[in-house]
Amino acid sequence: MNMERIGTARLTQNVRSVPGAEGEAVLFVHGNVSSGAFWEDTLEAFAATHRPLAVDLRGFGDTDPEPVDASRGVRDYSDDVLALLDALEIDRVHLVGWSLGGGVVLQALMDRPSVVASVTLVNPVSPYGFGGTHDLTGTPTHADHAGSGAGGANPDFVSALANGDTGDGPVTPLRVFRTTYVKNPVPGEDRWVASMLTTRIGDDHYPGDAIPSDNWPGVGPGTRGVLNSLSPAHFRIDLSGVDPKPPILWLRGADDVIVSDTSLFDLAHLGALGAIPGSPGTPAQPMIGQTRAFLEAYGNYTEVVVDDCGHSPHIEKPEEFREALRKHLG
Repeated sequence: MNMERIGTARLTQNVRSVPGAEGEAVLFVHGNVSSGAFWEDTLEAFAATHRPLAVDLRGFGDTDPEPVDASRGVRDYSDDVLALLDALEIDRVHLVGWSLGGGVVLQALMDRPSVVASVTLVNPVSPYGFGGTHDLTGTPTHADHAGSGAGGANPDFVSALANGDTGDGPVTPLRVFRTTYVKNPVPGEDRWVASMLTTRIGDDHYPGDAIPSDNWPGVGPGTRGVLNSLSPAHFRIDLSGVDPKPPILWLRGADDVIVSDTSLFDLAHLGALGAIPGSPGTPAQPMIGQTRAFLEAYGNYTEVVVDDCGHSPHIEKPEEFREALRKHLG
């Protein structure tokens, strides 16, 4: 595995690749609280037929920790990805995005469709953001988007990340990985935790800044950092202007608890469960339903559901993931 820091017009980005790999370029974009390391085994598996690349987004891994302007949604990330393609002189690419990365590649498709040969969404964030909406079209529950953004982060988890905690406490990266990133045990946990611990912490990165709200649960999205970039206050995908429409593969673990119609990270759902007191009955965000309705309107898509699998099918069920991706790329 080769790692190279590549200068672009926006920042210097860390990119993984496989020496000698040739063919069509496939760029893999990781999710929140992770890095391109989560794609290393996938890169090796596709090196015989493609030119697979995995980038560290800003604030993760070894890419420059430039601040995230969340008022642009995820465009700081997607513009970085497009700048990387320019620097590598890649004019046609297959984009694969996991979780946060799914939103990033959709934004890249929306902004520069001419470069995109295909898109693969792996347990992606809803096209209407994370938290604070209540129907299939992404209607905000409150005008100030309360219930979304950085205020929803668990402060103990943030502290564990900041302190490089590798233990098995209640909200350490290892425990969060075991209970939410995957459904079943996977080998190499130390690798994944080490990747999670490359996350930069603070108002400009994870989780971002939060503001008080008069609406339950009392917090709203700020304008900086990763969680705010996914708030529906700032993030919404519209592919109606994309023509022609490249094929989209939506591949997801059936038992994901992060991106779900009953997400354990959605404050509205946690309120309904009684985990956050005082809920007025705010409905949970139908994340899977939103993505399905969005893709049905788009038209050119295939959905693959991996049974007995959580948020990370590429590491939990790698053979099923790779088979579906190979078919899509072909």
